[in-house]
Amino acid sequence: PEIVIATPGRLWELVKEKHPHLSNLRQLRCLVVDEADRMVEKGHYAELSQLLEMLNDSQYNPKRQTLVFSATLTLVHQVPARLLHKKHVKKMDKTAKLDLLMQKIGMRGKPKVIDLTRNEGTVESLTETKIHCETEEKDFYLYYFLMQYPGRSLVFANSISCIKRLSGLLKVLDIMPLTLHACMHQKQRLRNLEQFARLEDCVLLATDVAARGLDIPKVQHVIHYQVPRTSEIYIHRSGRTARATSEGLSLMLIGPYRNFQACLHNSWIEQAAAALEIELEEDMYKGGKVDQQEERRRQKQMKVLKRELHHLLSQPLFKDHLKTRYPTQSGRPPLPMAAPKNGESALSCLSRQKKKPRRQQQQGPPQPSTSAL
Repeated sequence: PEIVIATPGRLWELVKEKHPHLSNLRQLRCLVVDEADRMVEKGHYAELSQLLEMLNDSQYNPKRQTLVFSATLTLVHQVPARLLHKKHVKKMDKTAKLDLLMQKIGMRGKPKVIDLTRNEGTVESLTETKIHCETEEKDFYLYYFLMQYPGRSLVFANSISCIKRLSGLLKVLDIMPLTLHACMHQKQRLRNLEQFARLEDCVLLATDVAARGLDIPKVQHVIHYQVPRTSEIYIHRSGRTARATSEGLSLMLIGPYRNFQACLHNSWIEQAAAALEIELEEDMYKGGKVDQQEERRRQKQMKVLKRELHHLLSQPLFKDHLKTRYPTQSGRPPLPMAAPKNGESALSCLSRQKKKPRRQQQQGPPQPSTSAL
């Protein structure tokens, strides 16, 4: 083949198996490496390092051109304070990061660096929004946004347990989301991605395995249910929308704190039970048997709760008019929260909010959100 596109692991397997198409790479004219920033991080792309070592040693072609690409190569993070006292830990700036990358790739001479990075780090066609809320309120804002602005929405979380909890919660609320995380089989991942790309109104819950390398057409919204751990991850997540010349929206739900220990301590079953206001006894944690009479009582209680939830879900979420006898503290009645006009998108809603006169915006009631959504 004249062109080979591959993941590092699979390509290295074929080279080691001495595949006839890859048995001799001495005549390789052009080598393109994408997502190069991960090569600088420890524990990533070991197979690619082995492949590059072979290409730069036993199968080196002096006429080969090497091209390296990355959307976040120039971003540098400070070393954590707990590691600064160690002797072998060194601070890395942009120059040191580039030098280390060139050393790993085996570039000879002085390579040409073309930096197209903007100050914002994201594309101009991306609209970035945020909502400050309590951690317990994130589910409410997520459900509201998905109902208010239907479309192809990609929701990111930091852990698989959070994805499982959100999946169960949204299914109870008659939203059937797809999931994508590292513990799924590859066939199931591809099946969910194909279905997500085919349906116009669909929700995909994913960990950061979906933050890179996916080109899904017409993703309108990227929702960061949990704040990403680094700015690189935020840029790559947001890059799943507003691709090429299309517009897109990035919404980040920001809580007052990020308590990872609490997430690890409480399993997703406990969190789901707390969300449904169901008490779990100790036997259920240990996997023991529950008394049959008690189990029948719980099942009966669940049926009552499901009927009540079904009735609530049958009611319209958005009403055209909001009537009240009582004024607000400012002396004016609250403005009605109307349903989207003719299926108005989140982007057009934001654009309309920005065009409103400043005086008219100030007359509205105070909102807990910093977003115009």
